[in-house]
Amino acid sequence: MQTPLEPWGVQAGLIAQLTWLLFGGGAAIFALVLGLLAFAVLAPARLRRAFASRRFVLLGGIAFPAVTLAVLLAHSMGISRALVLPETERPLRIEVIGRQYWWEVRYPDTGEGPGDMAVTANEIHLPVGREVELLLSSGDVIHSLWLPNLQGKLDMIPGRVNRMRLRADRPGTLRGQCTEFCGLQHALMAFWAVVQEPAEFDAWLARQQAPVPPPRTAEQARGMQVFGEAGCGACHAVRGTAWQGRLGPDLSRIGSRLSLGAGLHEVHRATLAGWIAGTQDIKPGNSMPAYGRTLSGEDLLALAAWLEALR
Repeated sequence: MQTPLEPWGVQAGLIAQLTWLLFGGGAAIFALVLGLLAFAVLAPARLRRAFASRRFVLLGGIAFPAVTLAVLLAHSMGISRALVLPETERPLRIEVIGRQYWWEVRYPDTGEGPGDMAVTANEIHLPVGREVELLLSSGDVIHSLWLPNLQGKLDMIPGRVNRMRLRADRPGTLRGQCTEFCGLQHALMAFWAVVQEPAEFDAWLARQQAPVPPPRTAEQARGMQVFGEAGCGACHAVRGTAWQGRLGPDLSRIGSRLSLGAGLHEVHRATLAGWIAGTQDIKPGNSMPAYGRTLSGEDLLALAAWLEALR
């Protein structure tokens, strides 16, 4: 569920608290205004004249709004401060780079360079109960990351790194979204946040750093060969191979991911084959060319089978 009203962590809890306070306060003031309106229309003239005094106007029209807004401002500033203050000195750092129209996710604490550190795409894996610092940047235009169950939105600006602190307090899967118009496929630029128990997260992280398994069938071996012959490695990286392209998503563990095309489809052989064959029909304007006329049907299915096996 993608909603700020169901917080999964302390930061989202503070935002939800402020939200309900504003909802409740706004409803109460709205009811008060309606009550005064009804009183002005229906009350006897003698009572209406009593409330038309200069003192009532000054107190109700100036002092009450000024004090109320000042208190709300002070409270909201306190919450804003709490959202950015660190809980620990050494949080888990995760780099998230917005691209048209997908998300590159790196774990810099696991290696010195892209070839060493764990890298994935369109998924952010988080350990339960540990503070995380997201290092947000952009590789092209302005994007904005919003994971409402855990934090508010924050822009991703080319040439700048913005920092977002969050902590998830229970395991599960959450949906996030780009909330800054970034081009033709902005609306189809989603991602998943997978919150795992610490031991499960550590095992996932170690798997991301390991070389991909060798092909298990003749069809998968042919698919791996097609990947090289078609030049896919110029844009995509596959860990443990000579293919280390950085223009497109890292495909090392694509078979285990929850979505294809930044939230468009589930990952399985059919969707992989369809994406490779007609990516511009599925998501027009993305940077990947379509291979439907370049690859034979047999090679296309073999390539999809190998990619599905990368888990």
